[in-house]
Amino acid sequence: MDLLIEYGYIGVFIASFLAATILPFSSEVVLTGVLMAEASYWPCMIAATTGNFLGGMTCYWLGMAGKTKWIEKYLHLDRSKLERIQHRIKNKSSWIGFFVFLPGIGDFIAVALGFLRSNVWVVAGSMFAGKALRYWVWMELVYKVREMAT
Repeated sequence: MDLLIEYGYIGVFIASFLAATILPFSSEVVLTGVLMAEASYWPCMIAATTGNFLGGMTCYWLGMAGKTKWIEKYLHLDRSKLERIQHRIKNKSSWIGFFVFLPGIGDFIAVALGFLRSNVWVVAGSMFAGKALRYWVWMELVYKVREMAT
């Protein structure tokens, strides 16, 4: 973590990207360290949001690469049930994509949206909005705590 903090904005980008993939990683620790080192607000916001968004889209594309035969074989879901789920999620992907920022389950949501072939543009837009909101709230919290400490 210290190494990524030393890399500043690039470290924030890398940490945010890794945190949005299926790897267990906390971008908030690196972001907080960089912010506490007096880094500028907007470059941190851009690096964190962009890195996390690209990591989330990587999970989406991994889901897109999945094959229905694999799901049927390994998860024992029949094709008709899968098609029903896909139909249900089709018009809700914008809302569901927004929640990809959630720790723990966000990666699985992104993979599921890709597998279910949700509209990539709607998912990308809502995912970006959710991730930007996440980092905006976190950064504001860090600034408030830092302000209270001084």
